[in-house]
Amino acid sequence: MANMNKIQPKLDTLPAMPGCYLMLDTAGTIIYVGKAIKLSTRVRSYFRGAHDFKTTKLVQHIEDFEYITCQSEKEALIMEINLIKEHTPKYNIMFMDDKSYPYLKLTKTKAPTLSVVRNNKDKKAFYFGPFPNSGAAYTTKNLLNKLYPLRKCKNIPKRACLYYHLGQCLAPCIQEIEEGEYERMASEIRKFLRGDAKDMLGKLKTEMLQASDELNFEKAQEIYDMIKSIEHTTQNQHVMFNDHKDRDAFGYYFDKGYICIQGFFLRNGKIIERSLSMSPIVEEVEEAVVSFILQYYQSNPLPDEILLPQGLHVELQDLLDCQVHVPLRGNKKQLVDMVSDNAKNYHDQQFELVKRKEDQKEEAMKQLSTLLNKEVHTVEIYDNSHISGKFNVSGMVVYEDGIPNKKEYRLYKLQGYRSDMDSMKEVVYRRYFRLLKEQKKQNDVLLVDGGYLQILAAKEILESLHIEGIILCGLVKNDKHRTSNLMDANGQLLEVKKDSPLFFLLTQMQDEVHRFAITYHKNLRKKAQTKSILDEVDGLGEVGIKKIWSTFKSLKNLKEASVDEIAQVVSTQVAKNIYDVLHDTLI
Repeated sequence: MANMNKIQPKLDTLPAMPGCYLMLDTAGTIIYVGKAIKLSTRVRSYFRGAHDFKTTKLVQHIEDFEYITCQSEKEALIMEINLIKEHTPKYNIMFMDDKSYPYLKLTKTKAPTLSVVRNNKDKKAFYFGPFPNSGAAYTTKNLLNKLYPLRKCKNIPKRACLYYHLGQCLAPCIQEIEEGEYERMASEIRKFLRGDAKDMLGKLKTEMLQASDELNFEKAQEIYDMIKSIEHTTQNQHVMFNDHKDRDAFGYYFDKGYICIQGFFLRNGKIIERSLSMSPIVEEVEEAVVSFILQYYQSNPLPDEILLPQGLHVELQDLLDCQVHVPLRGNKKQLVDMVSDNAKNYHDQQFELVKRKEDQKEEAMKQLSTLLNKEVHTVEIYDNSHISGKFNVSGMVVYEDGIPNKKEYRLYKLQGYRSDMDSMKEVVYRRYFRLLKEQKKQNDVLLVDGGYLQILAAKEILESLHIEGIILCGLVKNDKHRTSNLMDANGQLLEVKKDSPLFFLLTQMQDEVHRFAITYHKNLRKKAQTKSILDEVDGLGEVGIKKIWSTFKSLKNLKEASVDEIAQVVSTQVAKNIYDVLHDTLI
């Protein structure tokens, strides 16, 4: 429960001003950020009267609070979003979607290129999308590259590539291109990608008939296939608005402490549907939606217009550099209603599943707390990876209330040969020496992915640094190297039932730390294998190595290349040296 003896004097002096408040737990961690028109009224409300389950759970973990006054509600809202982004409080709704949808990128260069990308920040390019899946993006790109001989190479080479000989590139590397030719192609591509395929289809149909009249049936069939591909690409995209503006429409549904927020995104008048969030919330529903939308646009491009349901704050208009509209009738109102209906349907479908997962995480942490006789919220787990002592690395992952906290993940590269015991000692020393130096809080449980010897190694370091208060345990594995039980710092087995939520959580932790460590280990091996070969080449420096891999992409391609081909990237003498090293080395 909240410490009212500590909190009450601060409540009595709260100003009646707009601002943000930050709720802190016993460790001083910010667990919730909110905004208020009047701080004195809003903050006091948390400690008076009855609340729903989620808010009650928040209040139980509040040990203290801080606040920042602002000049207006708008200023408070901006500050709230920035604080949420900085501290990622566990009780705030957050936009956590790590997906990025593909776009087609058409560069504005003299010899333009067309590619599929997921980052649309380059101002020297046109972007089209997002596409609902990468398959649709690549299909469209491949089609356009067949129709228009744009440049394919990332950097213009010194001689014509295979695409030129296939008729899919004009080869600006070896010849002057007629002025206006690239601009004509780029203009037609932009027109097509904005939804107007009529001219392109008409042109192709004329060419198909001409090829047929000339009895060139192979070419006619090829053009016919292109026509069908274009029709397939465009026919499934329903156009809702003829003005071809980019619009985002949001809707939401709240029930039983959970909110579903959904967005429909229209590009060039065509709908791309995307479910955004299904989360428990403790804040006011409308405020949660506004907060979520503002967070969303911190990492996504703004459209021409945003459509919202009634009841949401209109100050979004002042905070986002685009039109924000709450439609009352017509097609836009129908669209917003459709998004809200989808949110309700998704909420009804997902509620039991999401709630069950939440309940299982809570139950797993309760079982771990009971087993260790201490209330546990954070667990860090370590795993080592190496091959015969080489490429020795260790990974640490952190779980907070049963959820991975990837911001706290750490990787450790260990030099020279290390036994598993030595590795554990070094990593635990580096981890806790740094925590002490930076005066940062430690997690509740340190979990080693190994038996008693690794526990002893970690215990020796903790004692040498005079670390107290952390519970040390190890994951005991069966003969199949899978999680079996826990072992405490004294070597005593702590039985975990195989059908319990805790067992499944420990298995998930073991898999996650192993994945994290082994991925780093593989990357180091790959880098070392690549580096060891080219390091033997006289006259080849770091810049040259980067150019080589950028051009040839793989060791296989490089080994198959001739001296003349390699000499297109580096000097002739260095190319000879590379060729000699590769063909004198068994790889």
